[in-house]
Amino acid sequence: MLIDSHCHLDFPDFADDLDEIVARAGRAGVGGMLTIATSLGRFPGVLAVAERFPNVFCTVGVHPHEAGVEPDIAVETLLKLAEHPKVVGFGETGLDFFYDHGPRDQQEANFRVHIEAARRTGLPVIIHTRDADDETRRILAEEMAKGAFSGLIHCFSSGKELADFAVEIGLYISISGIVTFKKAEVLKATVAGLPLNRLLVETDAPYLAPLPHRGKRNEPAYTAHTAAVVAGLLGISSETLAEETTKNFRTLFQKADFP
Repeated sequence: MLIDSHCHLDFPDFADDLDEIVARAGRAGVGGMLTIATSLGRFPGVLAVAERFPNVFCTVGVHPHEAGVEPDIAVETLLKLAEHPKVVGFGETGLDFFYDHGPRDQQEANFRVHIEAARRTGLPVIIHTRDADDETRRILAEEMAKGAFSGLIHCFSSGKELADFAVEIGLYISISGIVTFKKAEVLKATVAGLPLNRLLVETDAPYLAPLPHRGKRNEPAYTAHTAAVVAGLLGISSETLAEETTKNFRTLFQKADFP
């Protein structure tokens, strides 16, 4: 089976047909989903979705877009919320200098708090980075020097240098539907050179629907399209890709006890 390692099932886009969305994912071979928190204010809704379905788990955290709205989050707050059995990681967090919705210094501060929570618990941190490769690499290097932590860079669309660095320090890389786009040649070349034992697949639903659904609402079932393209880039079968990425997910998110 495949696992959609990053989606947002609490978003209003899915409010009217969430049961069918989850069922359709299962029919497409996507047996598990990780729904991702973007703010502490929205976390109760994220958790409610995870509690509703046995094959859905969740994270807790604050997206860099929300850094100005929810600044100075406490490590202890994240740790307390992560005690719930359905919470299996922290984030998404990181840096987004493309939109710059949150102050950059606060994005960095929040990022470091999430990493500290990951370090203390052994749960992974889910990293968002856009137009901030150098800064992300600097922070990851500084934080890893303080003590090891696990995590992944989600919806990877950065350069090969950051990908290689992430793998070197023990992080995973999650690939979204962007890799199916016709103009994503640089990303495709990067993915083709990554080790299979560090790869996951995701949708980032409701965003970034892969071909042939580009421009429509994305959903976990479409993980299969992304996985097929990644398998082709690596020269392996879709079945092998599914088996290995699911194994990687279980290794990284050990608290996620899928049925």
